[in-house]
Amino acid sequence: MDASRLSGTCARARTCHESAPTGLCLARVPDISDIVFLLLLLFFLVPVVSQRLLATRRYRAIQKLERVRGSRVITLIHRQESVSLLGIPLRRFIDVEDSEQVLRAVRLTPDTVPIDLVAHTPGGLVLASEQIARALHRHPARVTVLVPHYAMSGGTLLALAADEIVMDENAVLGPVDPQIGQWPAASIITVAESKPLERVNDETLMLADLARKAQVQIRDFVMSVLGDDMTEDRAHYLTTELTSGKWTHDYPLTVESLVTLGLPVTTNLPVEVFELMDLYPQVGRMRPSVQYVPVPYPERVPAPVGKE
Repeated sequence: MDASRLSGTCARARTCHESAPTGLCLARVPDISDIVFLLLLLFFLVPVVSQRLLATRRYRAIQKLERVRGSRVITLIHRQESVSLLGIPLRRFIDVEDSEQVLRAVRLTPDTVPIDLVAHTPGGLVLASEQIARALHRHPARVTVLVPHYAMSGGTLLALAADEIVMDENAVLGPVDPQIGQWPAASIITVAESKPLERVNDETLMLADLARKAQVQIRDFVMSVLGDDMTEDRAHYLTTELTSGKWTHDYPLTVESLVTLGLPVTTNLPVEVFELMDLYPQVGRMRPSVQYVPVPYPERVPAPVGKE
């Protein structure tokens, strides 16, 4: 910059400084209200943008699994997730909104295209679970339920409706005995029948009547989805085992026990399912309770006996 330009710049600077009250040349210094507004804007925008990016990654992971499996992939994954912009945690379960979405996905799937349902759920409403299970059972092409960790209660109903259940070797299903409020139907009936009638109050009698109806309804439904794929005797045995209440409702049915019961269970779960599950993280804690180096380790050759 030559001397003439420099002197001109300095002259303009002096002029602006002298005319500062007019507000024409001096840059406005942000005040506290501007800073608060910016922070609020970031507070509301960052979660929205992050959720959009996460949704995009999930769709890509689903498409990758579809290419590997040659199927329509539907996810039914219930985590404790943060909802709204305030990050309030909410526990999820199978509800009528889930059934509406799954039924729509099934309707959009041609009869010749297989369906893979990735199920990770503690269960939920019987109505919604039965609707989904019935839609899966009626689909003409092959239906597979993929269980990376657990699919309890209503999630097990969905698995029973499939042609094949593919699980991680440590994943579990659970009993499908009905629950009346917070109590197992089988336990309510046992209590009502263990006392003389005159010693049982009206509420318990009504609950027992409701429990009996619930048991009959769930048995009939399970028989209807199992009867097409196995003999009547085998279907009746399996239905009784799963609906009678012989186990607690959270009893884990392992791969080995499910195979013993006669269900079509395998453990060749694609690695893409676990990659998809990584995109459904649990609500973060201040301090994680489980930590490890998240990479596969190479196999090690066992050391000779007698040496470390």
